[in-house]
Amino acid sequence: MIEFRGAGPAEFAERLETVIDIYTAAMKPPADQINGRKTIMRNHATYPHFQCYFAELRDSSLSSPVTVGFAYGFRGAPGQWWHDVVLRAVTDRLGEEAANAWMGYVFELAEIHVHPDHQSQGIGRAMIRTLCAGRPERSAILSTHDQPTAARHLYASMGFTDLLTRFVFPGGYEDYAIVGRPLPLT
Repeated sequence: MIEFRGAGPAEFAERLETVIDIYTAAMKPPADQINGRKTIMRNHATYPHFQCYFAELRDSSLSSPVTVGFAYGFRGAPGQWWHDVVLRAVTDRLGEEAANAWMGYVFELAEIHVHPDHQSQGIGRAMIRTLCAGRPERSAILSTHDQPTAARHLYASMGFTDLLTRFVFPGGYEDYAIVGRPLPLT
């Protein structure tokens, strides 16, 4: 049975190695990016209204729960790199009014990952619903690879719409889609 357990910034930081292991298994990033990703994730835990959930497999045959996924987010605000970069791009593409409507009071879903051995079981969807439940922000926004992936399909099936496509972050080379949807999730 999978259970979702909330964790604050301190526990998230304590469990960063587990988080990175799941991230690495799911995303298969180049090895030289892992330390930078750890630093980014550790920094995210200091952002306002940070919230994390771990997906834990609990089974009587296991001596302790096994973490098979995690998701976290926070309130986006000026001065945060991702927020500022995306806000500028959305403003350029959709105009200031639309950008403010989407990003003026936003919950940024920073990371959502399920270990490959446990994907396609509804865990990602359930983590997103759990993470977004009761959030006061107007919208939820995230970035995902702009390819026909299972994650891209999941977000679309949950009502996330494209705000930007073929978006390349400064210093990057991969195409991303920036997707958003109004809160609350229904």
